[in-house]
Parts: sequence; structure tokens; C-alpha cells
Amino acid sequence: MNLEKLSFGVGDRFAHQATAQLRAFEKARELGVDVVPVWNKSNREHTFVGSEPSSVTAAAKAAVAAANWTHGWHVDADHIQLKTVDRFLDCSDFFTIDVADYIGGKADATDVDSFVKKHGDLIGEHHFAGVACTISQSFLRTVAQKYLAACKAAGDIYRHIANRKGEANFIAEVSMDETDQPQTPSELLVILAALSDQKIALQTIAPKFTGRFNKGVDYVGDLAQFTSEFNADLAVLDEAVKRFGLPSNLKLSVHSGSDKFSIYPIIREAIARTGAGLHIKTAGTTWLEELIGLCEAGGDGLELTKEIYGYALEHVDELCAPYASVIDIDRKQLPDLASIAKMSGETLAATIRHIPNDPRFNANVRQLLHVSFKVAAKQGSRYLDLLKANHEIVGEQVTTNLLDRHIKPLLIG
Repeated sequence: MNLEKLSFGVGDRFAHQATAQLRAFEKARELGVDVVPVWNKSNREHTFVGSEPSSVTAAAKAAVAAANWTHGWHVDADHIQLKTVDRFLDCSDFFTIDVADYIGGKADATDVDSFVKKHGDLIGEHHFAGVACTISQSFLRTVAQKYLAACKAAGDIYRHIANRKGEANFIAEVSMDETDQPQTPSELLVILAALSDQKIALQTIAPKFTGRFNKGVDYVGDLAQFTSEFNADLAVLDEAVKRFGLPSNLKLSVHSGSDKFSIYPIIREAIARTGAGLHIKTAGTTWLEELIGLCEAGGDGLELTKEIYGYALEHVDELCAPYASVIDIDRKQLPDLASIAKMSGETLAATIRHIPNDPRFNANVRQLLHVSFKVAAKQGSRYLDLLKANHEIVGEQVTTNLLDRHIKPLLIG
């Protein structure tokens, strides 16, 4: 199974927006962009809302059938590990293998020695596609010591999936983005050698890039540095395919890619110039668009959104703890309950909606609500019934956000 050249990971916390999401991909095709949806939801998110992985697949299948969509689509078991993968095996065809917890883990000294000996040809200065990678023996050994345990864990998970599904029946991604330090292009080349040694048919890899990729808000970092790093990583992947025999469609995956408006032109130019593919993952934005739609609808939808914010404001520590590394909230900039209570639906929607030049937009409110989806889950049928009752206005927000604020600037310009 080959992943298409351009793929877009979309989250759907409550499995109600697959049709609205797919509509964005239909409109993209009308504009000449062939990009496929990859519905994703992690084990952690299923646990938070009490859902099963099969619900994502069922919603995707229903949307695809209703739209007569005859192009590619996939369902991603997002950020799985060996202890969580089994519940996804029967209903997913894309597996994001997360090995961040193993980075820096103790690698067997014999394995490190064998790796350095096997890949001694990496030692030296390499030039490809305008990129220079300098690798000394000590650097090669240091990277091996840091990443071999993680690569071995990826191999263990990959083989576990392959033994159940067959190697030809799923797409493998390895994720190393949820860690403290970004990988340099030289490190990435060594990591890809180690993943190749594990015989992983790797189709995408999600490294950690320099800068902050906070949930639901724009990139924070040095744009020039990101440009250099992203282009260098593209060149490294191209070299790794040639050097290590990895799949020819191997491509970069950008995680927490939603709303990173400032780097979209950089990515668009790079993949257009090189002809490279891209996988970008936008997970929780759909849930925020649901809230925006409920605000716009007014009435009970607006009231529930205010209640969810009120609960979130009183439980900031609890809700933010699992996402501490990917959010930055200035609590002084969070409106109090009295201020929120006075807001009209239009104003609260604008407070949440990510339009940076709108003076009403508040990135702190957006991030807090981003991580508060389990508050809505506790509402049970009340929240879901409101989504159904207001499906047209909610769906319009979902489609518009995905198409106009993500697909177009990233892939069309």
C-alpha cells in the first residue's frame, strides 16, 4: 500500500465532521490539487472521550460513500506504541509509530559498535542538493547511542503490525517529534540508516523541527532557520532513499501542522521546487470549528460553549498537563467568566477563530479550548445533539477552515 504524494491528516474528535472535511478535499480537487485525507485519532484521545478506533473508520467510510469519493483515503492509528496498537489493527491502514519515549534510551554497546562499523561510509562530508552533512566517527556513535533504542522500538512495533496485517497492507510512519530537541539533518540521515536496518518500509517520518509547534496556533520560531532545515531534510530524505533503499515515496510529515500559517509558504515553495511529497497533520482544529459553529448558531450552542470555557478556566492545570509541551498559554490573557458571558455568538466565535489580524482573536482562549475537548465529551448526548441540530453551520466552519486556511495556502498559494 503506497501513500499518495500529498496527504493531509485530519482529526475528528467526535466523529461527526467527516463529510464536511471530505468536502474540502473535493473542492481542492476542483482547484487542481490532488490531496488525500487521512483521518487520525490517538489512543489518548479515544481514552479521553470514551470512543473506539473503529468509530473513526466508520465515519470516514460513511463520508466516502455519501460523496462517491473514488480517490485515496486512509485512517491513521495516531501516535501508537506497542502497548496501544492492538485496538487499531483491524480498523486502520496508516500507523504513526511513536518512539519519542525511547530517544536517549540505553542502546546495547554491541549494537552501537555494529552500527558504526556497518555505516562507516557515512563518516565524512557529504554534499547533496546543496546540503552539506558532516559526520565524524564520534558523531555517528553519539547519534547511534541516542537513537538506536528508538529505532529498534519502531522495528518491533512495525513487525508486530506486519505480522497481523501483512506488510503490503498498511502505511508506516515513524514519529520523533514529541521530544525535547530537534534533529539536525545529519542526525536525520543517521536515523534513517538505523530505520532501514530495521527493515521498516518507511513512507513518512515526522522529525522534530526547530521552533514551537503549539496546538492550533501559528509557528513560533526563526523562519529563516526553518526554511534551511526543512529544505535540508527534504534533501536528506532523497539521499536516504538512494543510499539505504527506503521506499521511493518517503516524505516528511509535519505534526501539529494546523494553523502554522507563517511556514506554509515556505513548505509550499520547497515541495513545488523539489517535487517532494508531504504529509501534514492537523488534529484538533475540527473540534474548535465545531465550537465556532455552535457560537455562530447561538442559543443552546452558544451557551454550552460558554459553559465549556468556564469549566476549562477552572481546570486549567488538569486540562493542560497532557499537552504542556505543545501549548503556551498566558493565563493573564484569558477572559474571566463575566466577560465571556457578555459575548455575543459572533464575538466569541471570532475570539476562537484563528484569523491573526482580527483584533478579537485570542490565541490563549483558542489553545485552552483546543485541549478541552474531553469537557464536551462529558456532556454526552447534549453536545452531540447540538452538533446534529446545527450540522450545516458547523460543517461550513469545518470545510472553510480546512480549505481556505490550510489547503489553499499550503498547496495552492
